[in-house]
Amino acid sequence: MDTVDILNKEFSMQDFTGDQPYDEMLVRYKDIACNYARMENVIAVLSDLRTRSSYIYYGGFSQMLERGGRKREDKVSSIWEKELFGLMHQDDLENKHWQELCFYHFMKRQPKRKRSDYYLASKIRMMSCTGSYLSVLHRMFYVLLPSSDSLWLALCLYGPLTIELPSQCMIVNSVTGHVTELEKQNSKKILSARERQILTMIDKGLTSKEIARLLSISINTVSRHRQEILANLQVKNSIEACRIAKDLKLI
Repeated sequence: MDTVDILNKEFSMQDFTGDQPYDEMLVRYKDIACNYARMENVIAVLSDLRTRSSYIYYGGFSQMLERGGRKREDKVSSIWEKELFGLMHQDDLENKHWQELCFYHFMKRQPKRKRSDYYLASKIRMMSCTGSYLSVLHRMFYVLLPSSDSLWLALCLYGPLTIELPSQCMIVNSVTGHVTELEKQNSKKILSARERQILTMIDKGLTSKEIARLLSISINTVSRHRQEILANLQVKNSIEACRIAKDLKLI
C-alpha cells in the first residue's frame, strides 16, 4: 500500500454523517480559495474529503507553468490534483504525500480547538513552461467540521518560493510563529518506542498478560498503551493497527 492509498483510507474512515450545512460552508471556503488565488496569484486547490472532489483556482503563477493557458477555475472528481502532480519532480511528489500523511496524524493528535492554528509548508520543484524546474512554496491547511472531529476540507496553495525555508518541510503554528521541522516530526513519532515494541508483540500474537510479563509492566499499562496505539493510528482494533503500522514501516 503506497502513501496515497493510506491517505485515502484514513480520509474514508472519518465520520461525515450528521446534520451539517455542507453546501453553505463550502461556498464560503470556495470564496476563500478563490481569493487566495486572486490576491496572492497562487494556484489554490480546495479538496472536499467527504465528496472526493476538488476545486482548483488558477492565479497568475499558473502562467509560469505548463498549465498557464488553463481557465480560471476547474472542478475535478478527485481529491488529488493530478494535473499539477504531473509537473512536480517525482522525488518531491513522493515526499509531498508522505509529509501530508505525517501532517494528518499530527493534526489528529492536536486538541480540536488548536487544529486551525497549524499549516504545512514545504519546498517542491515544478516544471515551468520553458522546461526548467521552478522552486515552489506549497502550503496546506485543513478545515475541521464545526460539530465533529473530522477534517473536512484540505486547502493547498502553490506559488513561487521567494524566501529560503529553514527546512525542506515544516509545520507552522500561525498563532505563535513556532516552527517544527517535519524531519523531526517523522513517521516514528506517530508511535512511541514503547508503543512500537508492544504493537510488534501484538503482531506476533502475544496477549496483554504475556506482554506485561515480558516487559515487567502491569496489564493496565499494556491496556493503556494499546488504547494509545489505536488512537494515534486512527484505527478501531489491533488487526488494523498492525496492518497500518506495517504500511507506515513502524514495525
